[in-house]
Amino acid sequence: MSHLKMWEIMERAAAGPYCEDDEFLYDIFLPKMQEVLSKYEIRYDPSTPVPADDDLADRIWKAAVEFFLAVGVHNVDTHRRILITEDELNEALFLAPEVHQVGAGHETRWWRPRRIEDERGPFCIFSPDITYDEDIFLQASMAYTQEPLADGVCGPILEESIGRTIHSGTPAEMAGVMEHAMMLRNAAKLVGRPGLFLVAVGTAQSDTGQIAASSNEWGVRSTDGRLIGVLTEMKTDNELLNKVVHCKQFGCAIGCLTGAIYGGYAGGAEGTAVLEVAHHLVGLTVYQHNFNNSFPFHMQHTSNSGREMLWLVSMVHQALARNSRILSTSNGFFNAGPGTDMLFREVSAHAIASVVSGGDLWTSAPRHNKYRNYATPLEARLAAETGHAVARQGMSREQACGIVDTLLKKYEGEIATAPEGKPIQECYELMKVKPQGWYLDMYKAAREELAGLGVEYPY
Repeated sequence: MSHLKMWEIMERAAAGPYCEDDEFLYDIFLPKMQEVLSKYEIRYDPSTPVPADDDLADRIWKAAVEFFLAVGVHNVDTHRRILITEDELNEALFLAPEVHQVGAGHETRWWRPRRIEDERGPFCIFSPDITYDEDIFLQASMAYTQEPLADGVCGPILEESIGRTIHSGTPAEMAGVMEHAMMLRNAAKLVGRPGLFLVAVGTAQSDTGQIAASSNEWGVRSTDGRLIGVLTEMKTDNELLNKVVHCKQFGCAIGCLTGAIYGGYAGGAEGTAVLEVAHHLVGLTVYQHNFNNSFPFHMQHTSNSGREMLWLVSMVHQALARNSRILSTSNGFFNAGPGTDMLFREVSAHAIASVVSGGDLWTSAPRHNKYRNYATPLEARLAAETGHAVARQGMSREQACGIVDTLLKKYEGEIATAPEGKPIQECYELMKVKPQGWYLDMYKAAREELAGLGVEYPY
C-alpha cells in the first residue's frame, strides 16, 4: 500500500461497510475461514513439525489472501469494515522494499527478507517480553543490549514508575514511558551501542503514551521501531490507528504485532496458520508496517513451542517467504522458565523451525510471557546462535524436522507442567551484568546437545 494512501485507509476505518461485532465474527469470519480451509485442502501433519512442502505453503498463502480480501479488518470503535482490494494488495506486495534500514551510526543494520533454507543469518531482536522491577530495569536492559548477536532490542516493560503503579492513559503512564525510553537509551549507550535499533516503548499502552515517548533527543528515535497490535481476530480500533498515523508522520519503523490464537475462532493449526498469514497482510496494508512480530500461541498453554505450534510457525514463514518480501520476526513464547534445560530445548526448537522456514527471530518469552523478572538474555543468545548456525550450514527443512522432532520428544510431555525456573536476579550477577557461572554451564551443555544433533556452531 502506497504511503500516500494512509488517509484513504483511515477514511475506510470511519466510513466503510457497517458491521456489528457478532455479524463480523459469525456471518463473515467463521464461514470464510471454513471455506478456504476446505477449498485449499490444508491439513496438519503432527509427524512433520517442520514440513518441506512448497505446495502446502503456497496453498496457505492463497487461502490467507482470499480470506483477508473477503473479510477485511473490523474497527470495533466505528463498527466499520476496512476492505482492501486485490489490486491494492498486489500494489503493496510489489512496493514492499528489498531492504530496510534501521538503527544508526555503527549500529546501522540493513534488514532484508529471507527465503526458505536461506544461508543468510536471521535478523535477531532480543526481547524479554515481560515486566521487570523498576530498580533492575537499567541493568537488565544492559544485559540485553550488550549481546553481540542482537541486531535490535525490545526492552522490558515497567509496571511502576517512581514507585507508583502505572495506569494506561494517566499521568503515571507519561512518567513511565519517559523513564522506559530514557533508561533503554542509556543502557545501549553504557554498553557502547548508542545507535542500536530499539523497539519501544512497551510500557506505553495508550496512543498518548506512544506519542509522549517520541523524541530523537532522549526517547524513541526515528531510527527506532514501535509495535502496534492487531486485535483478535482481524480487528483494530481508533487508538491503534492513531498510533499508526503518529508513527508514519514521526518517521519510525512500525512493527505489526500479531498473535493468532490456536484453539480460538480460527480453530486448530490449519486455520491459525491461515489467520496469522492474513494478519501479516493487515500489517502490510492497513498498518503499512515495516516488519511483523509474529507470535501465534496456544490458547491453553499460551506458548508456541509445542508440536502443532511449531508446524504452524514453520508454515506461516514458509508461506510468507515464498510469496512476499514481508519481514517477519518469529516471536517465541515458551513454557519453562530460565535456568531449566527445558527452556533451552524450547528456544532451540523454535529457532530452528523459524529460521529454516525463512523467518527472522524475536526472542525470547519464557514462562508463558506472564511472570515478572522471569527472562534472561542467555536463552535469547542460544536461540540466536542456533538460528545463525543452521542458516550458515545451509540446513534443509528435512534435517531441521528431524532435530526439532528429537527436541520435542524430550520436552513436549512437560508442556502442561513445565518447571518455573528462576528470575533474572538468580541467573545473573546483575550489577556486573553477566550470567552466573552455573547458568553459563547449563547453556554450554545445551549447545553441546544441539551440536550432537547436527547443529554446526561456527564458534
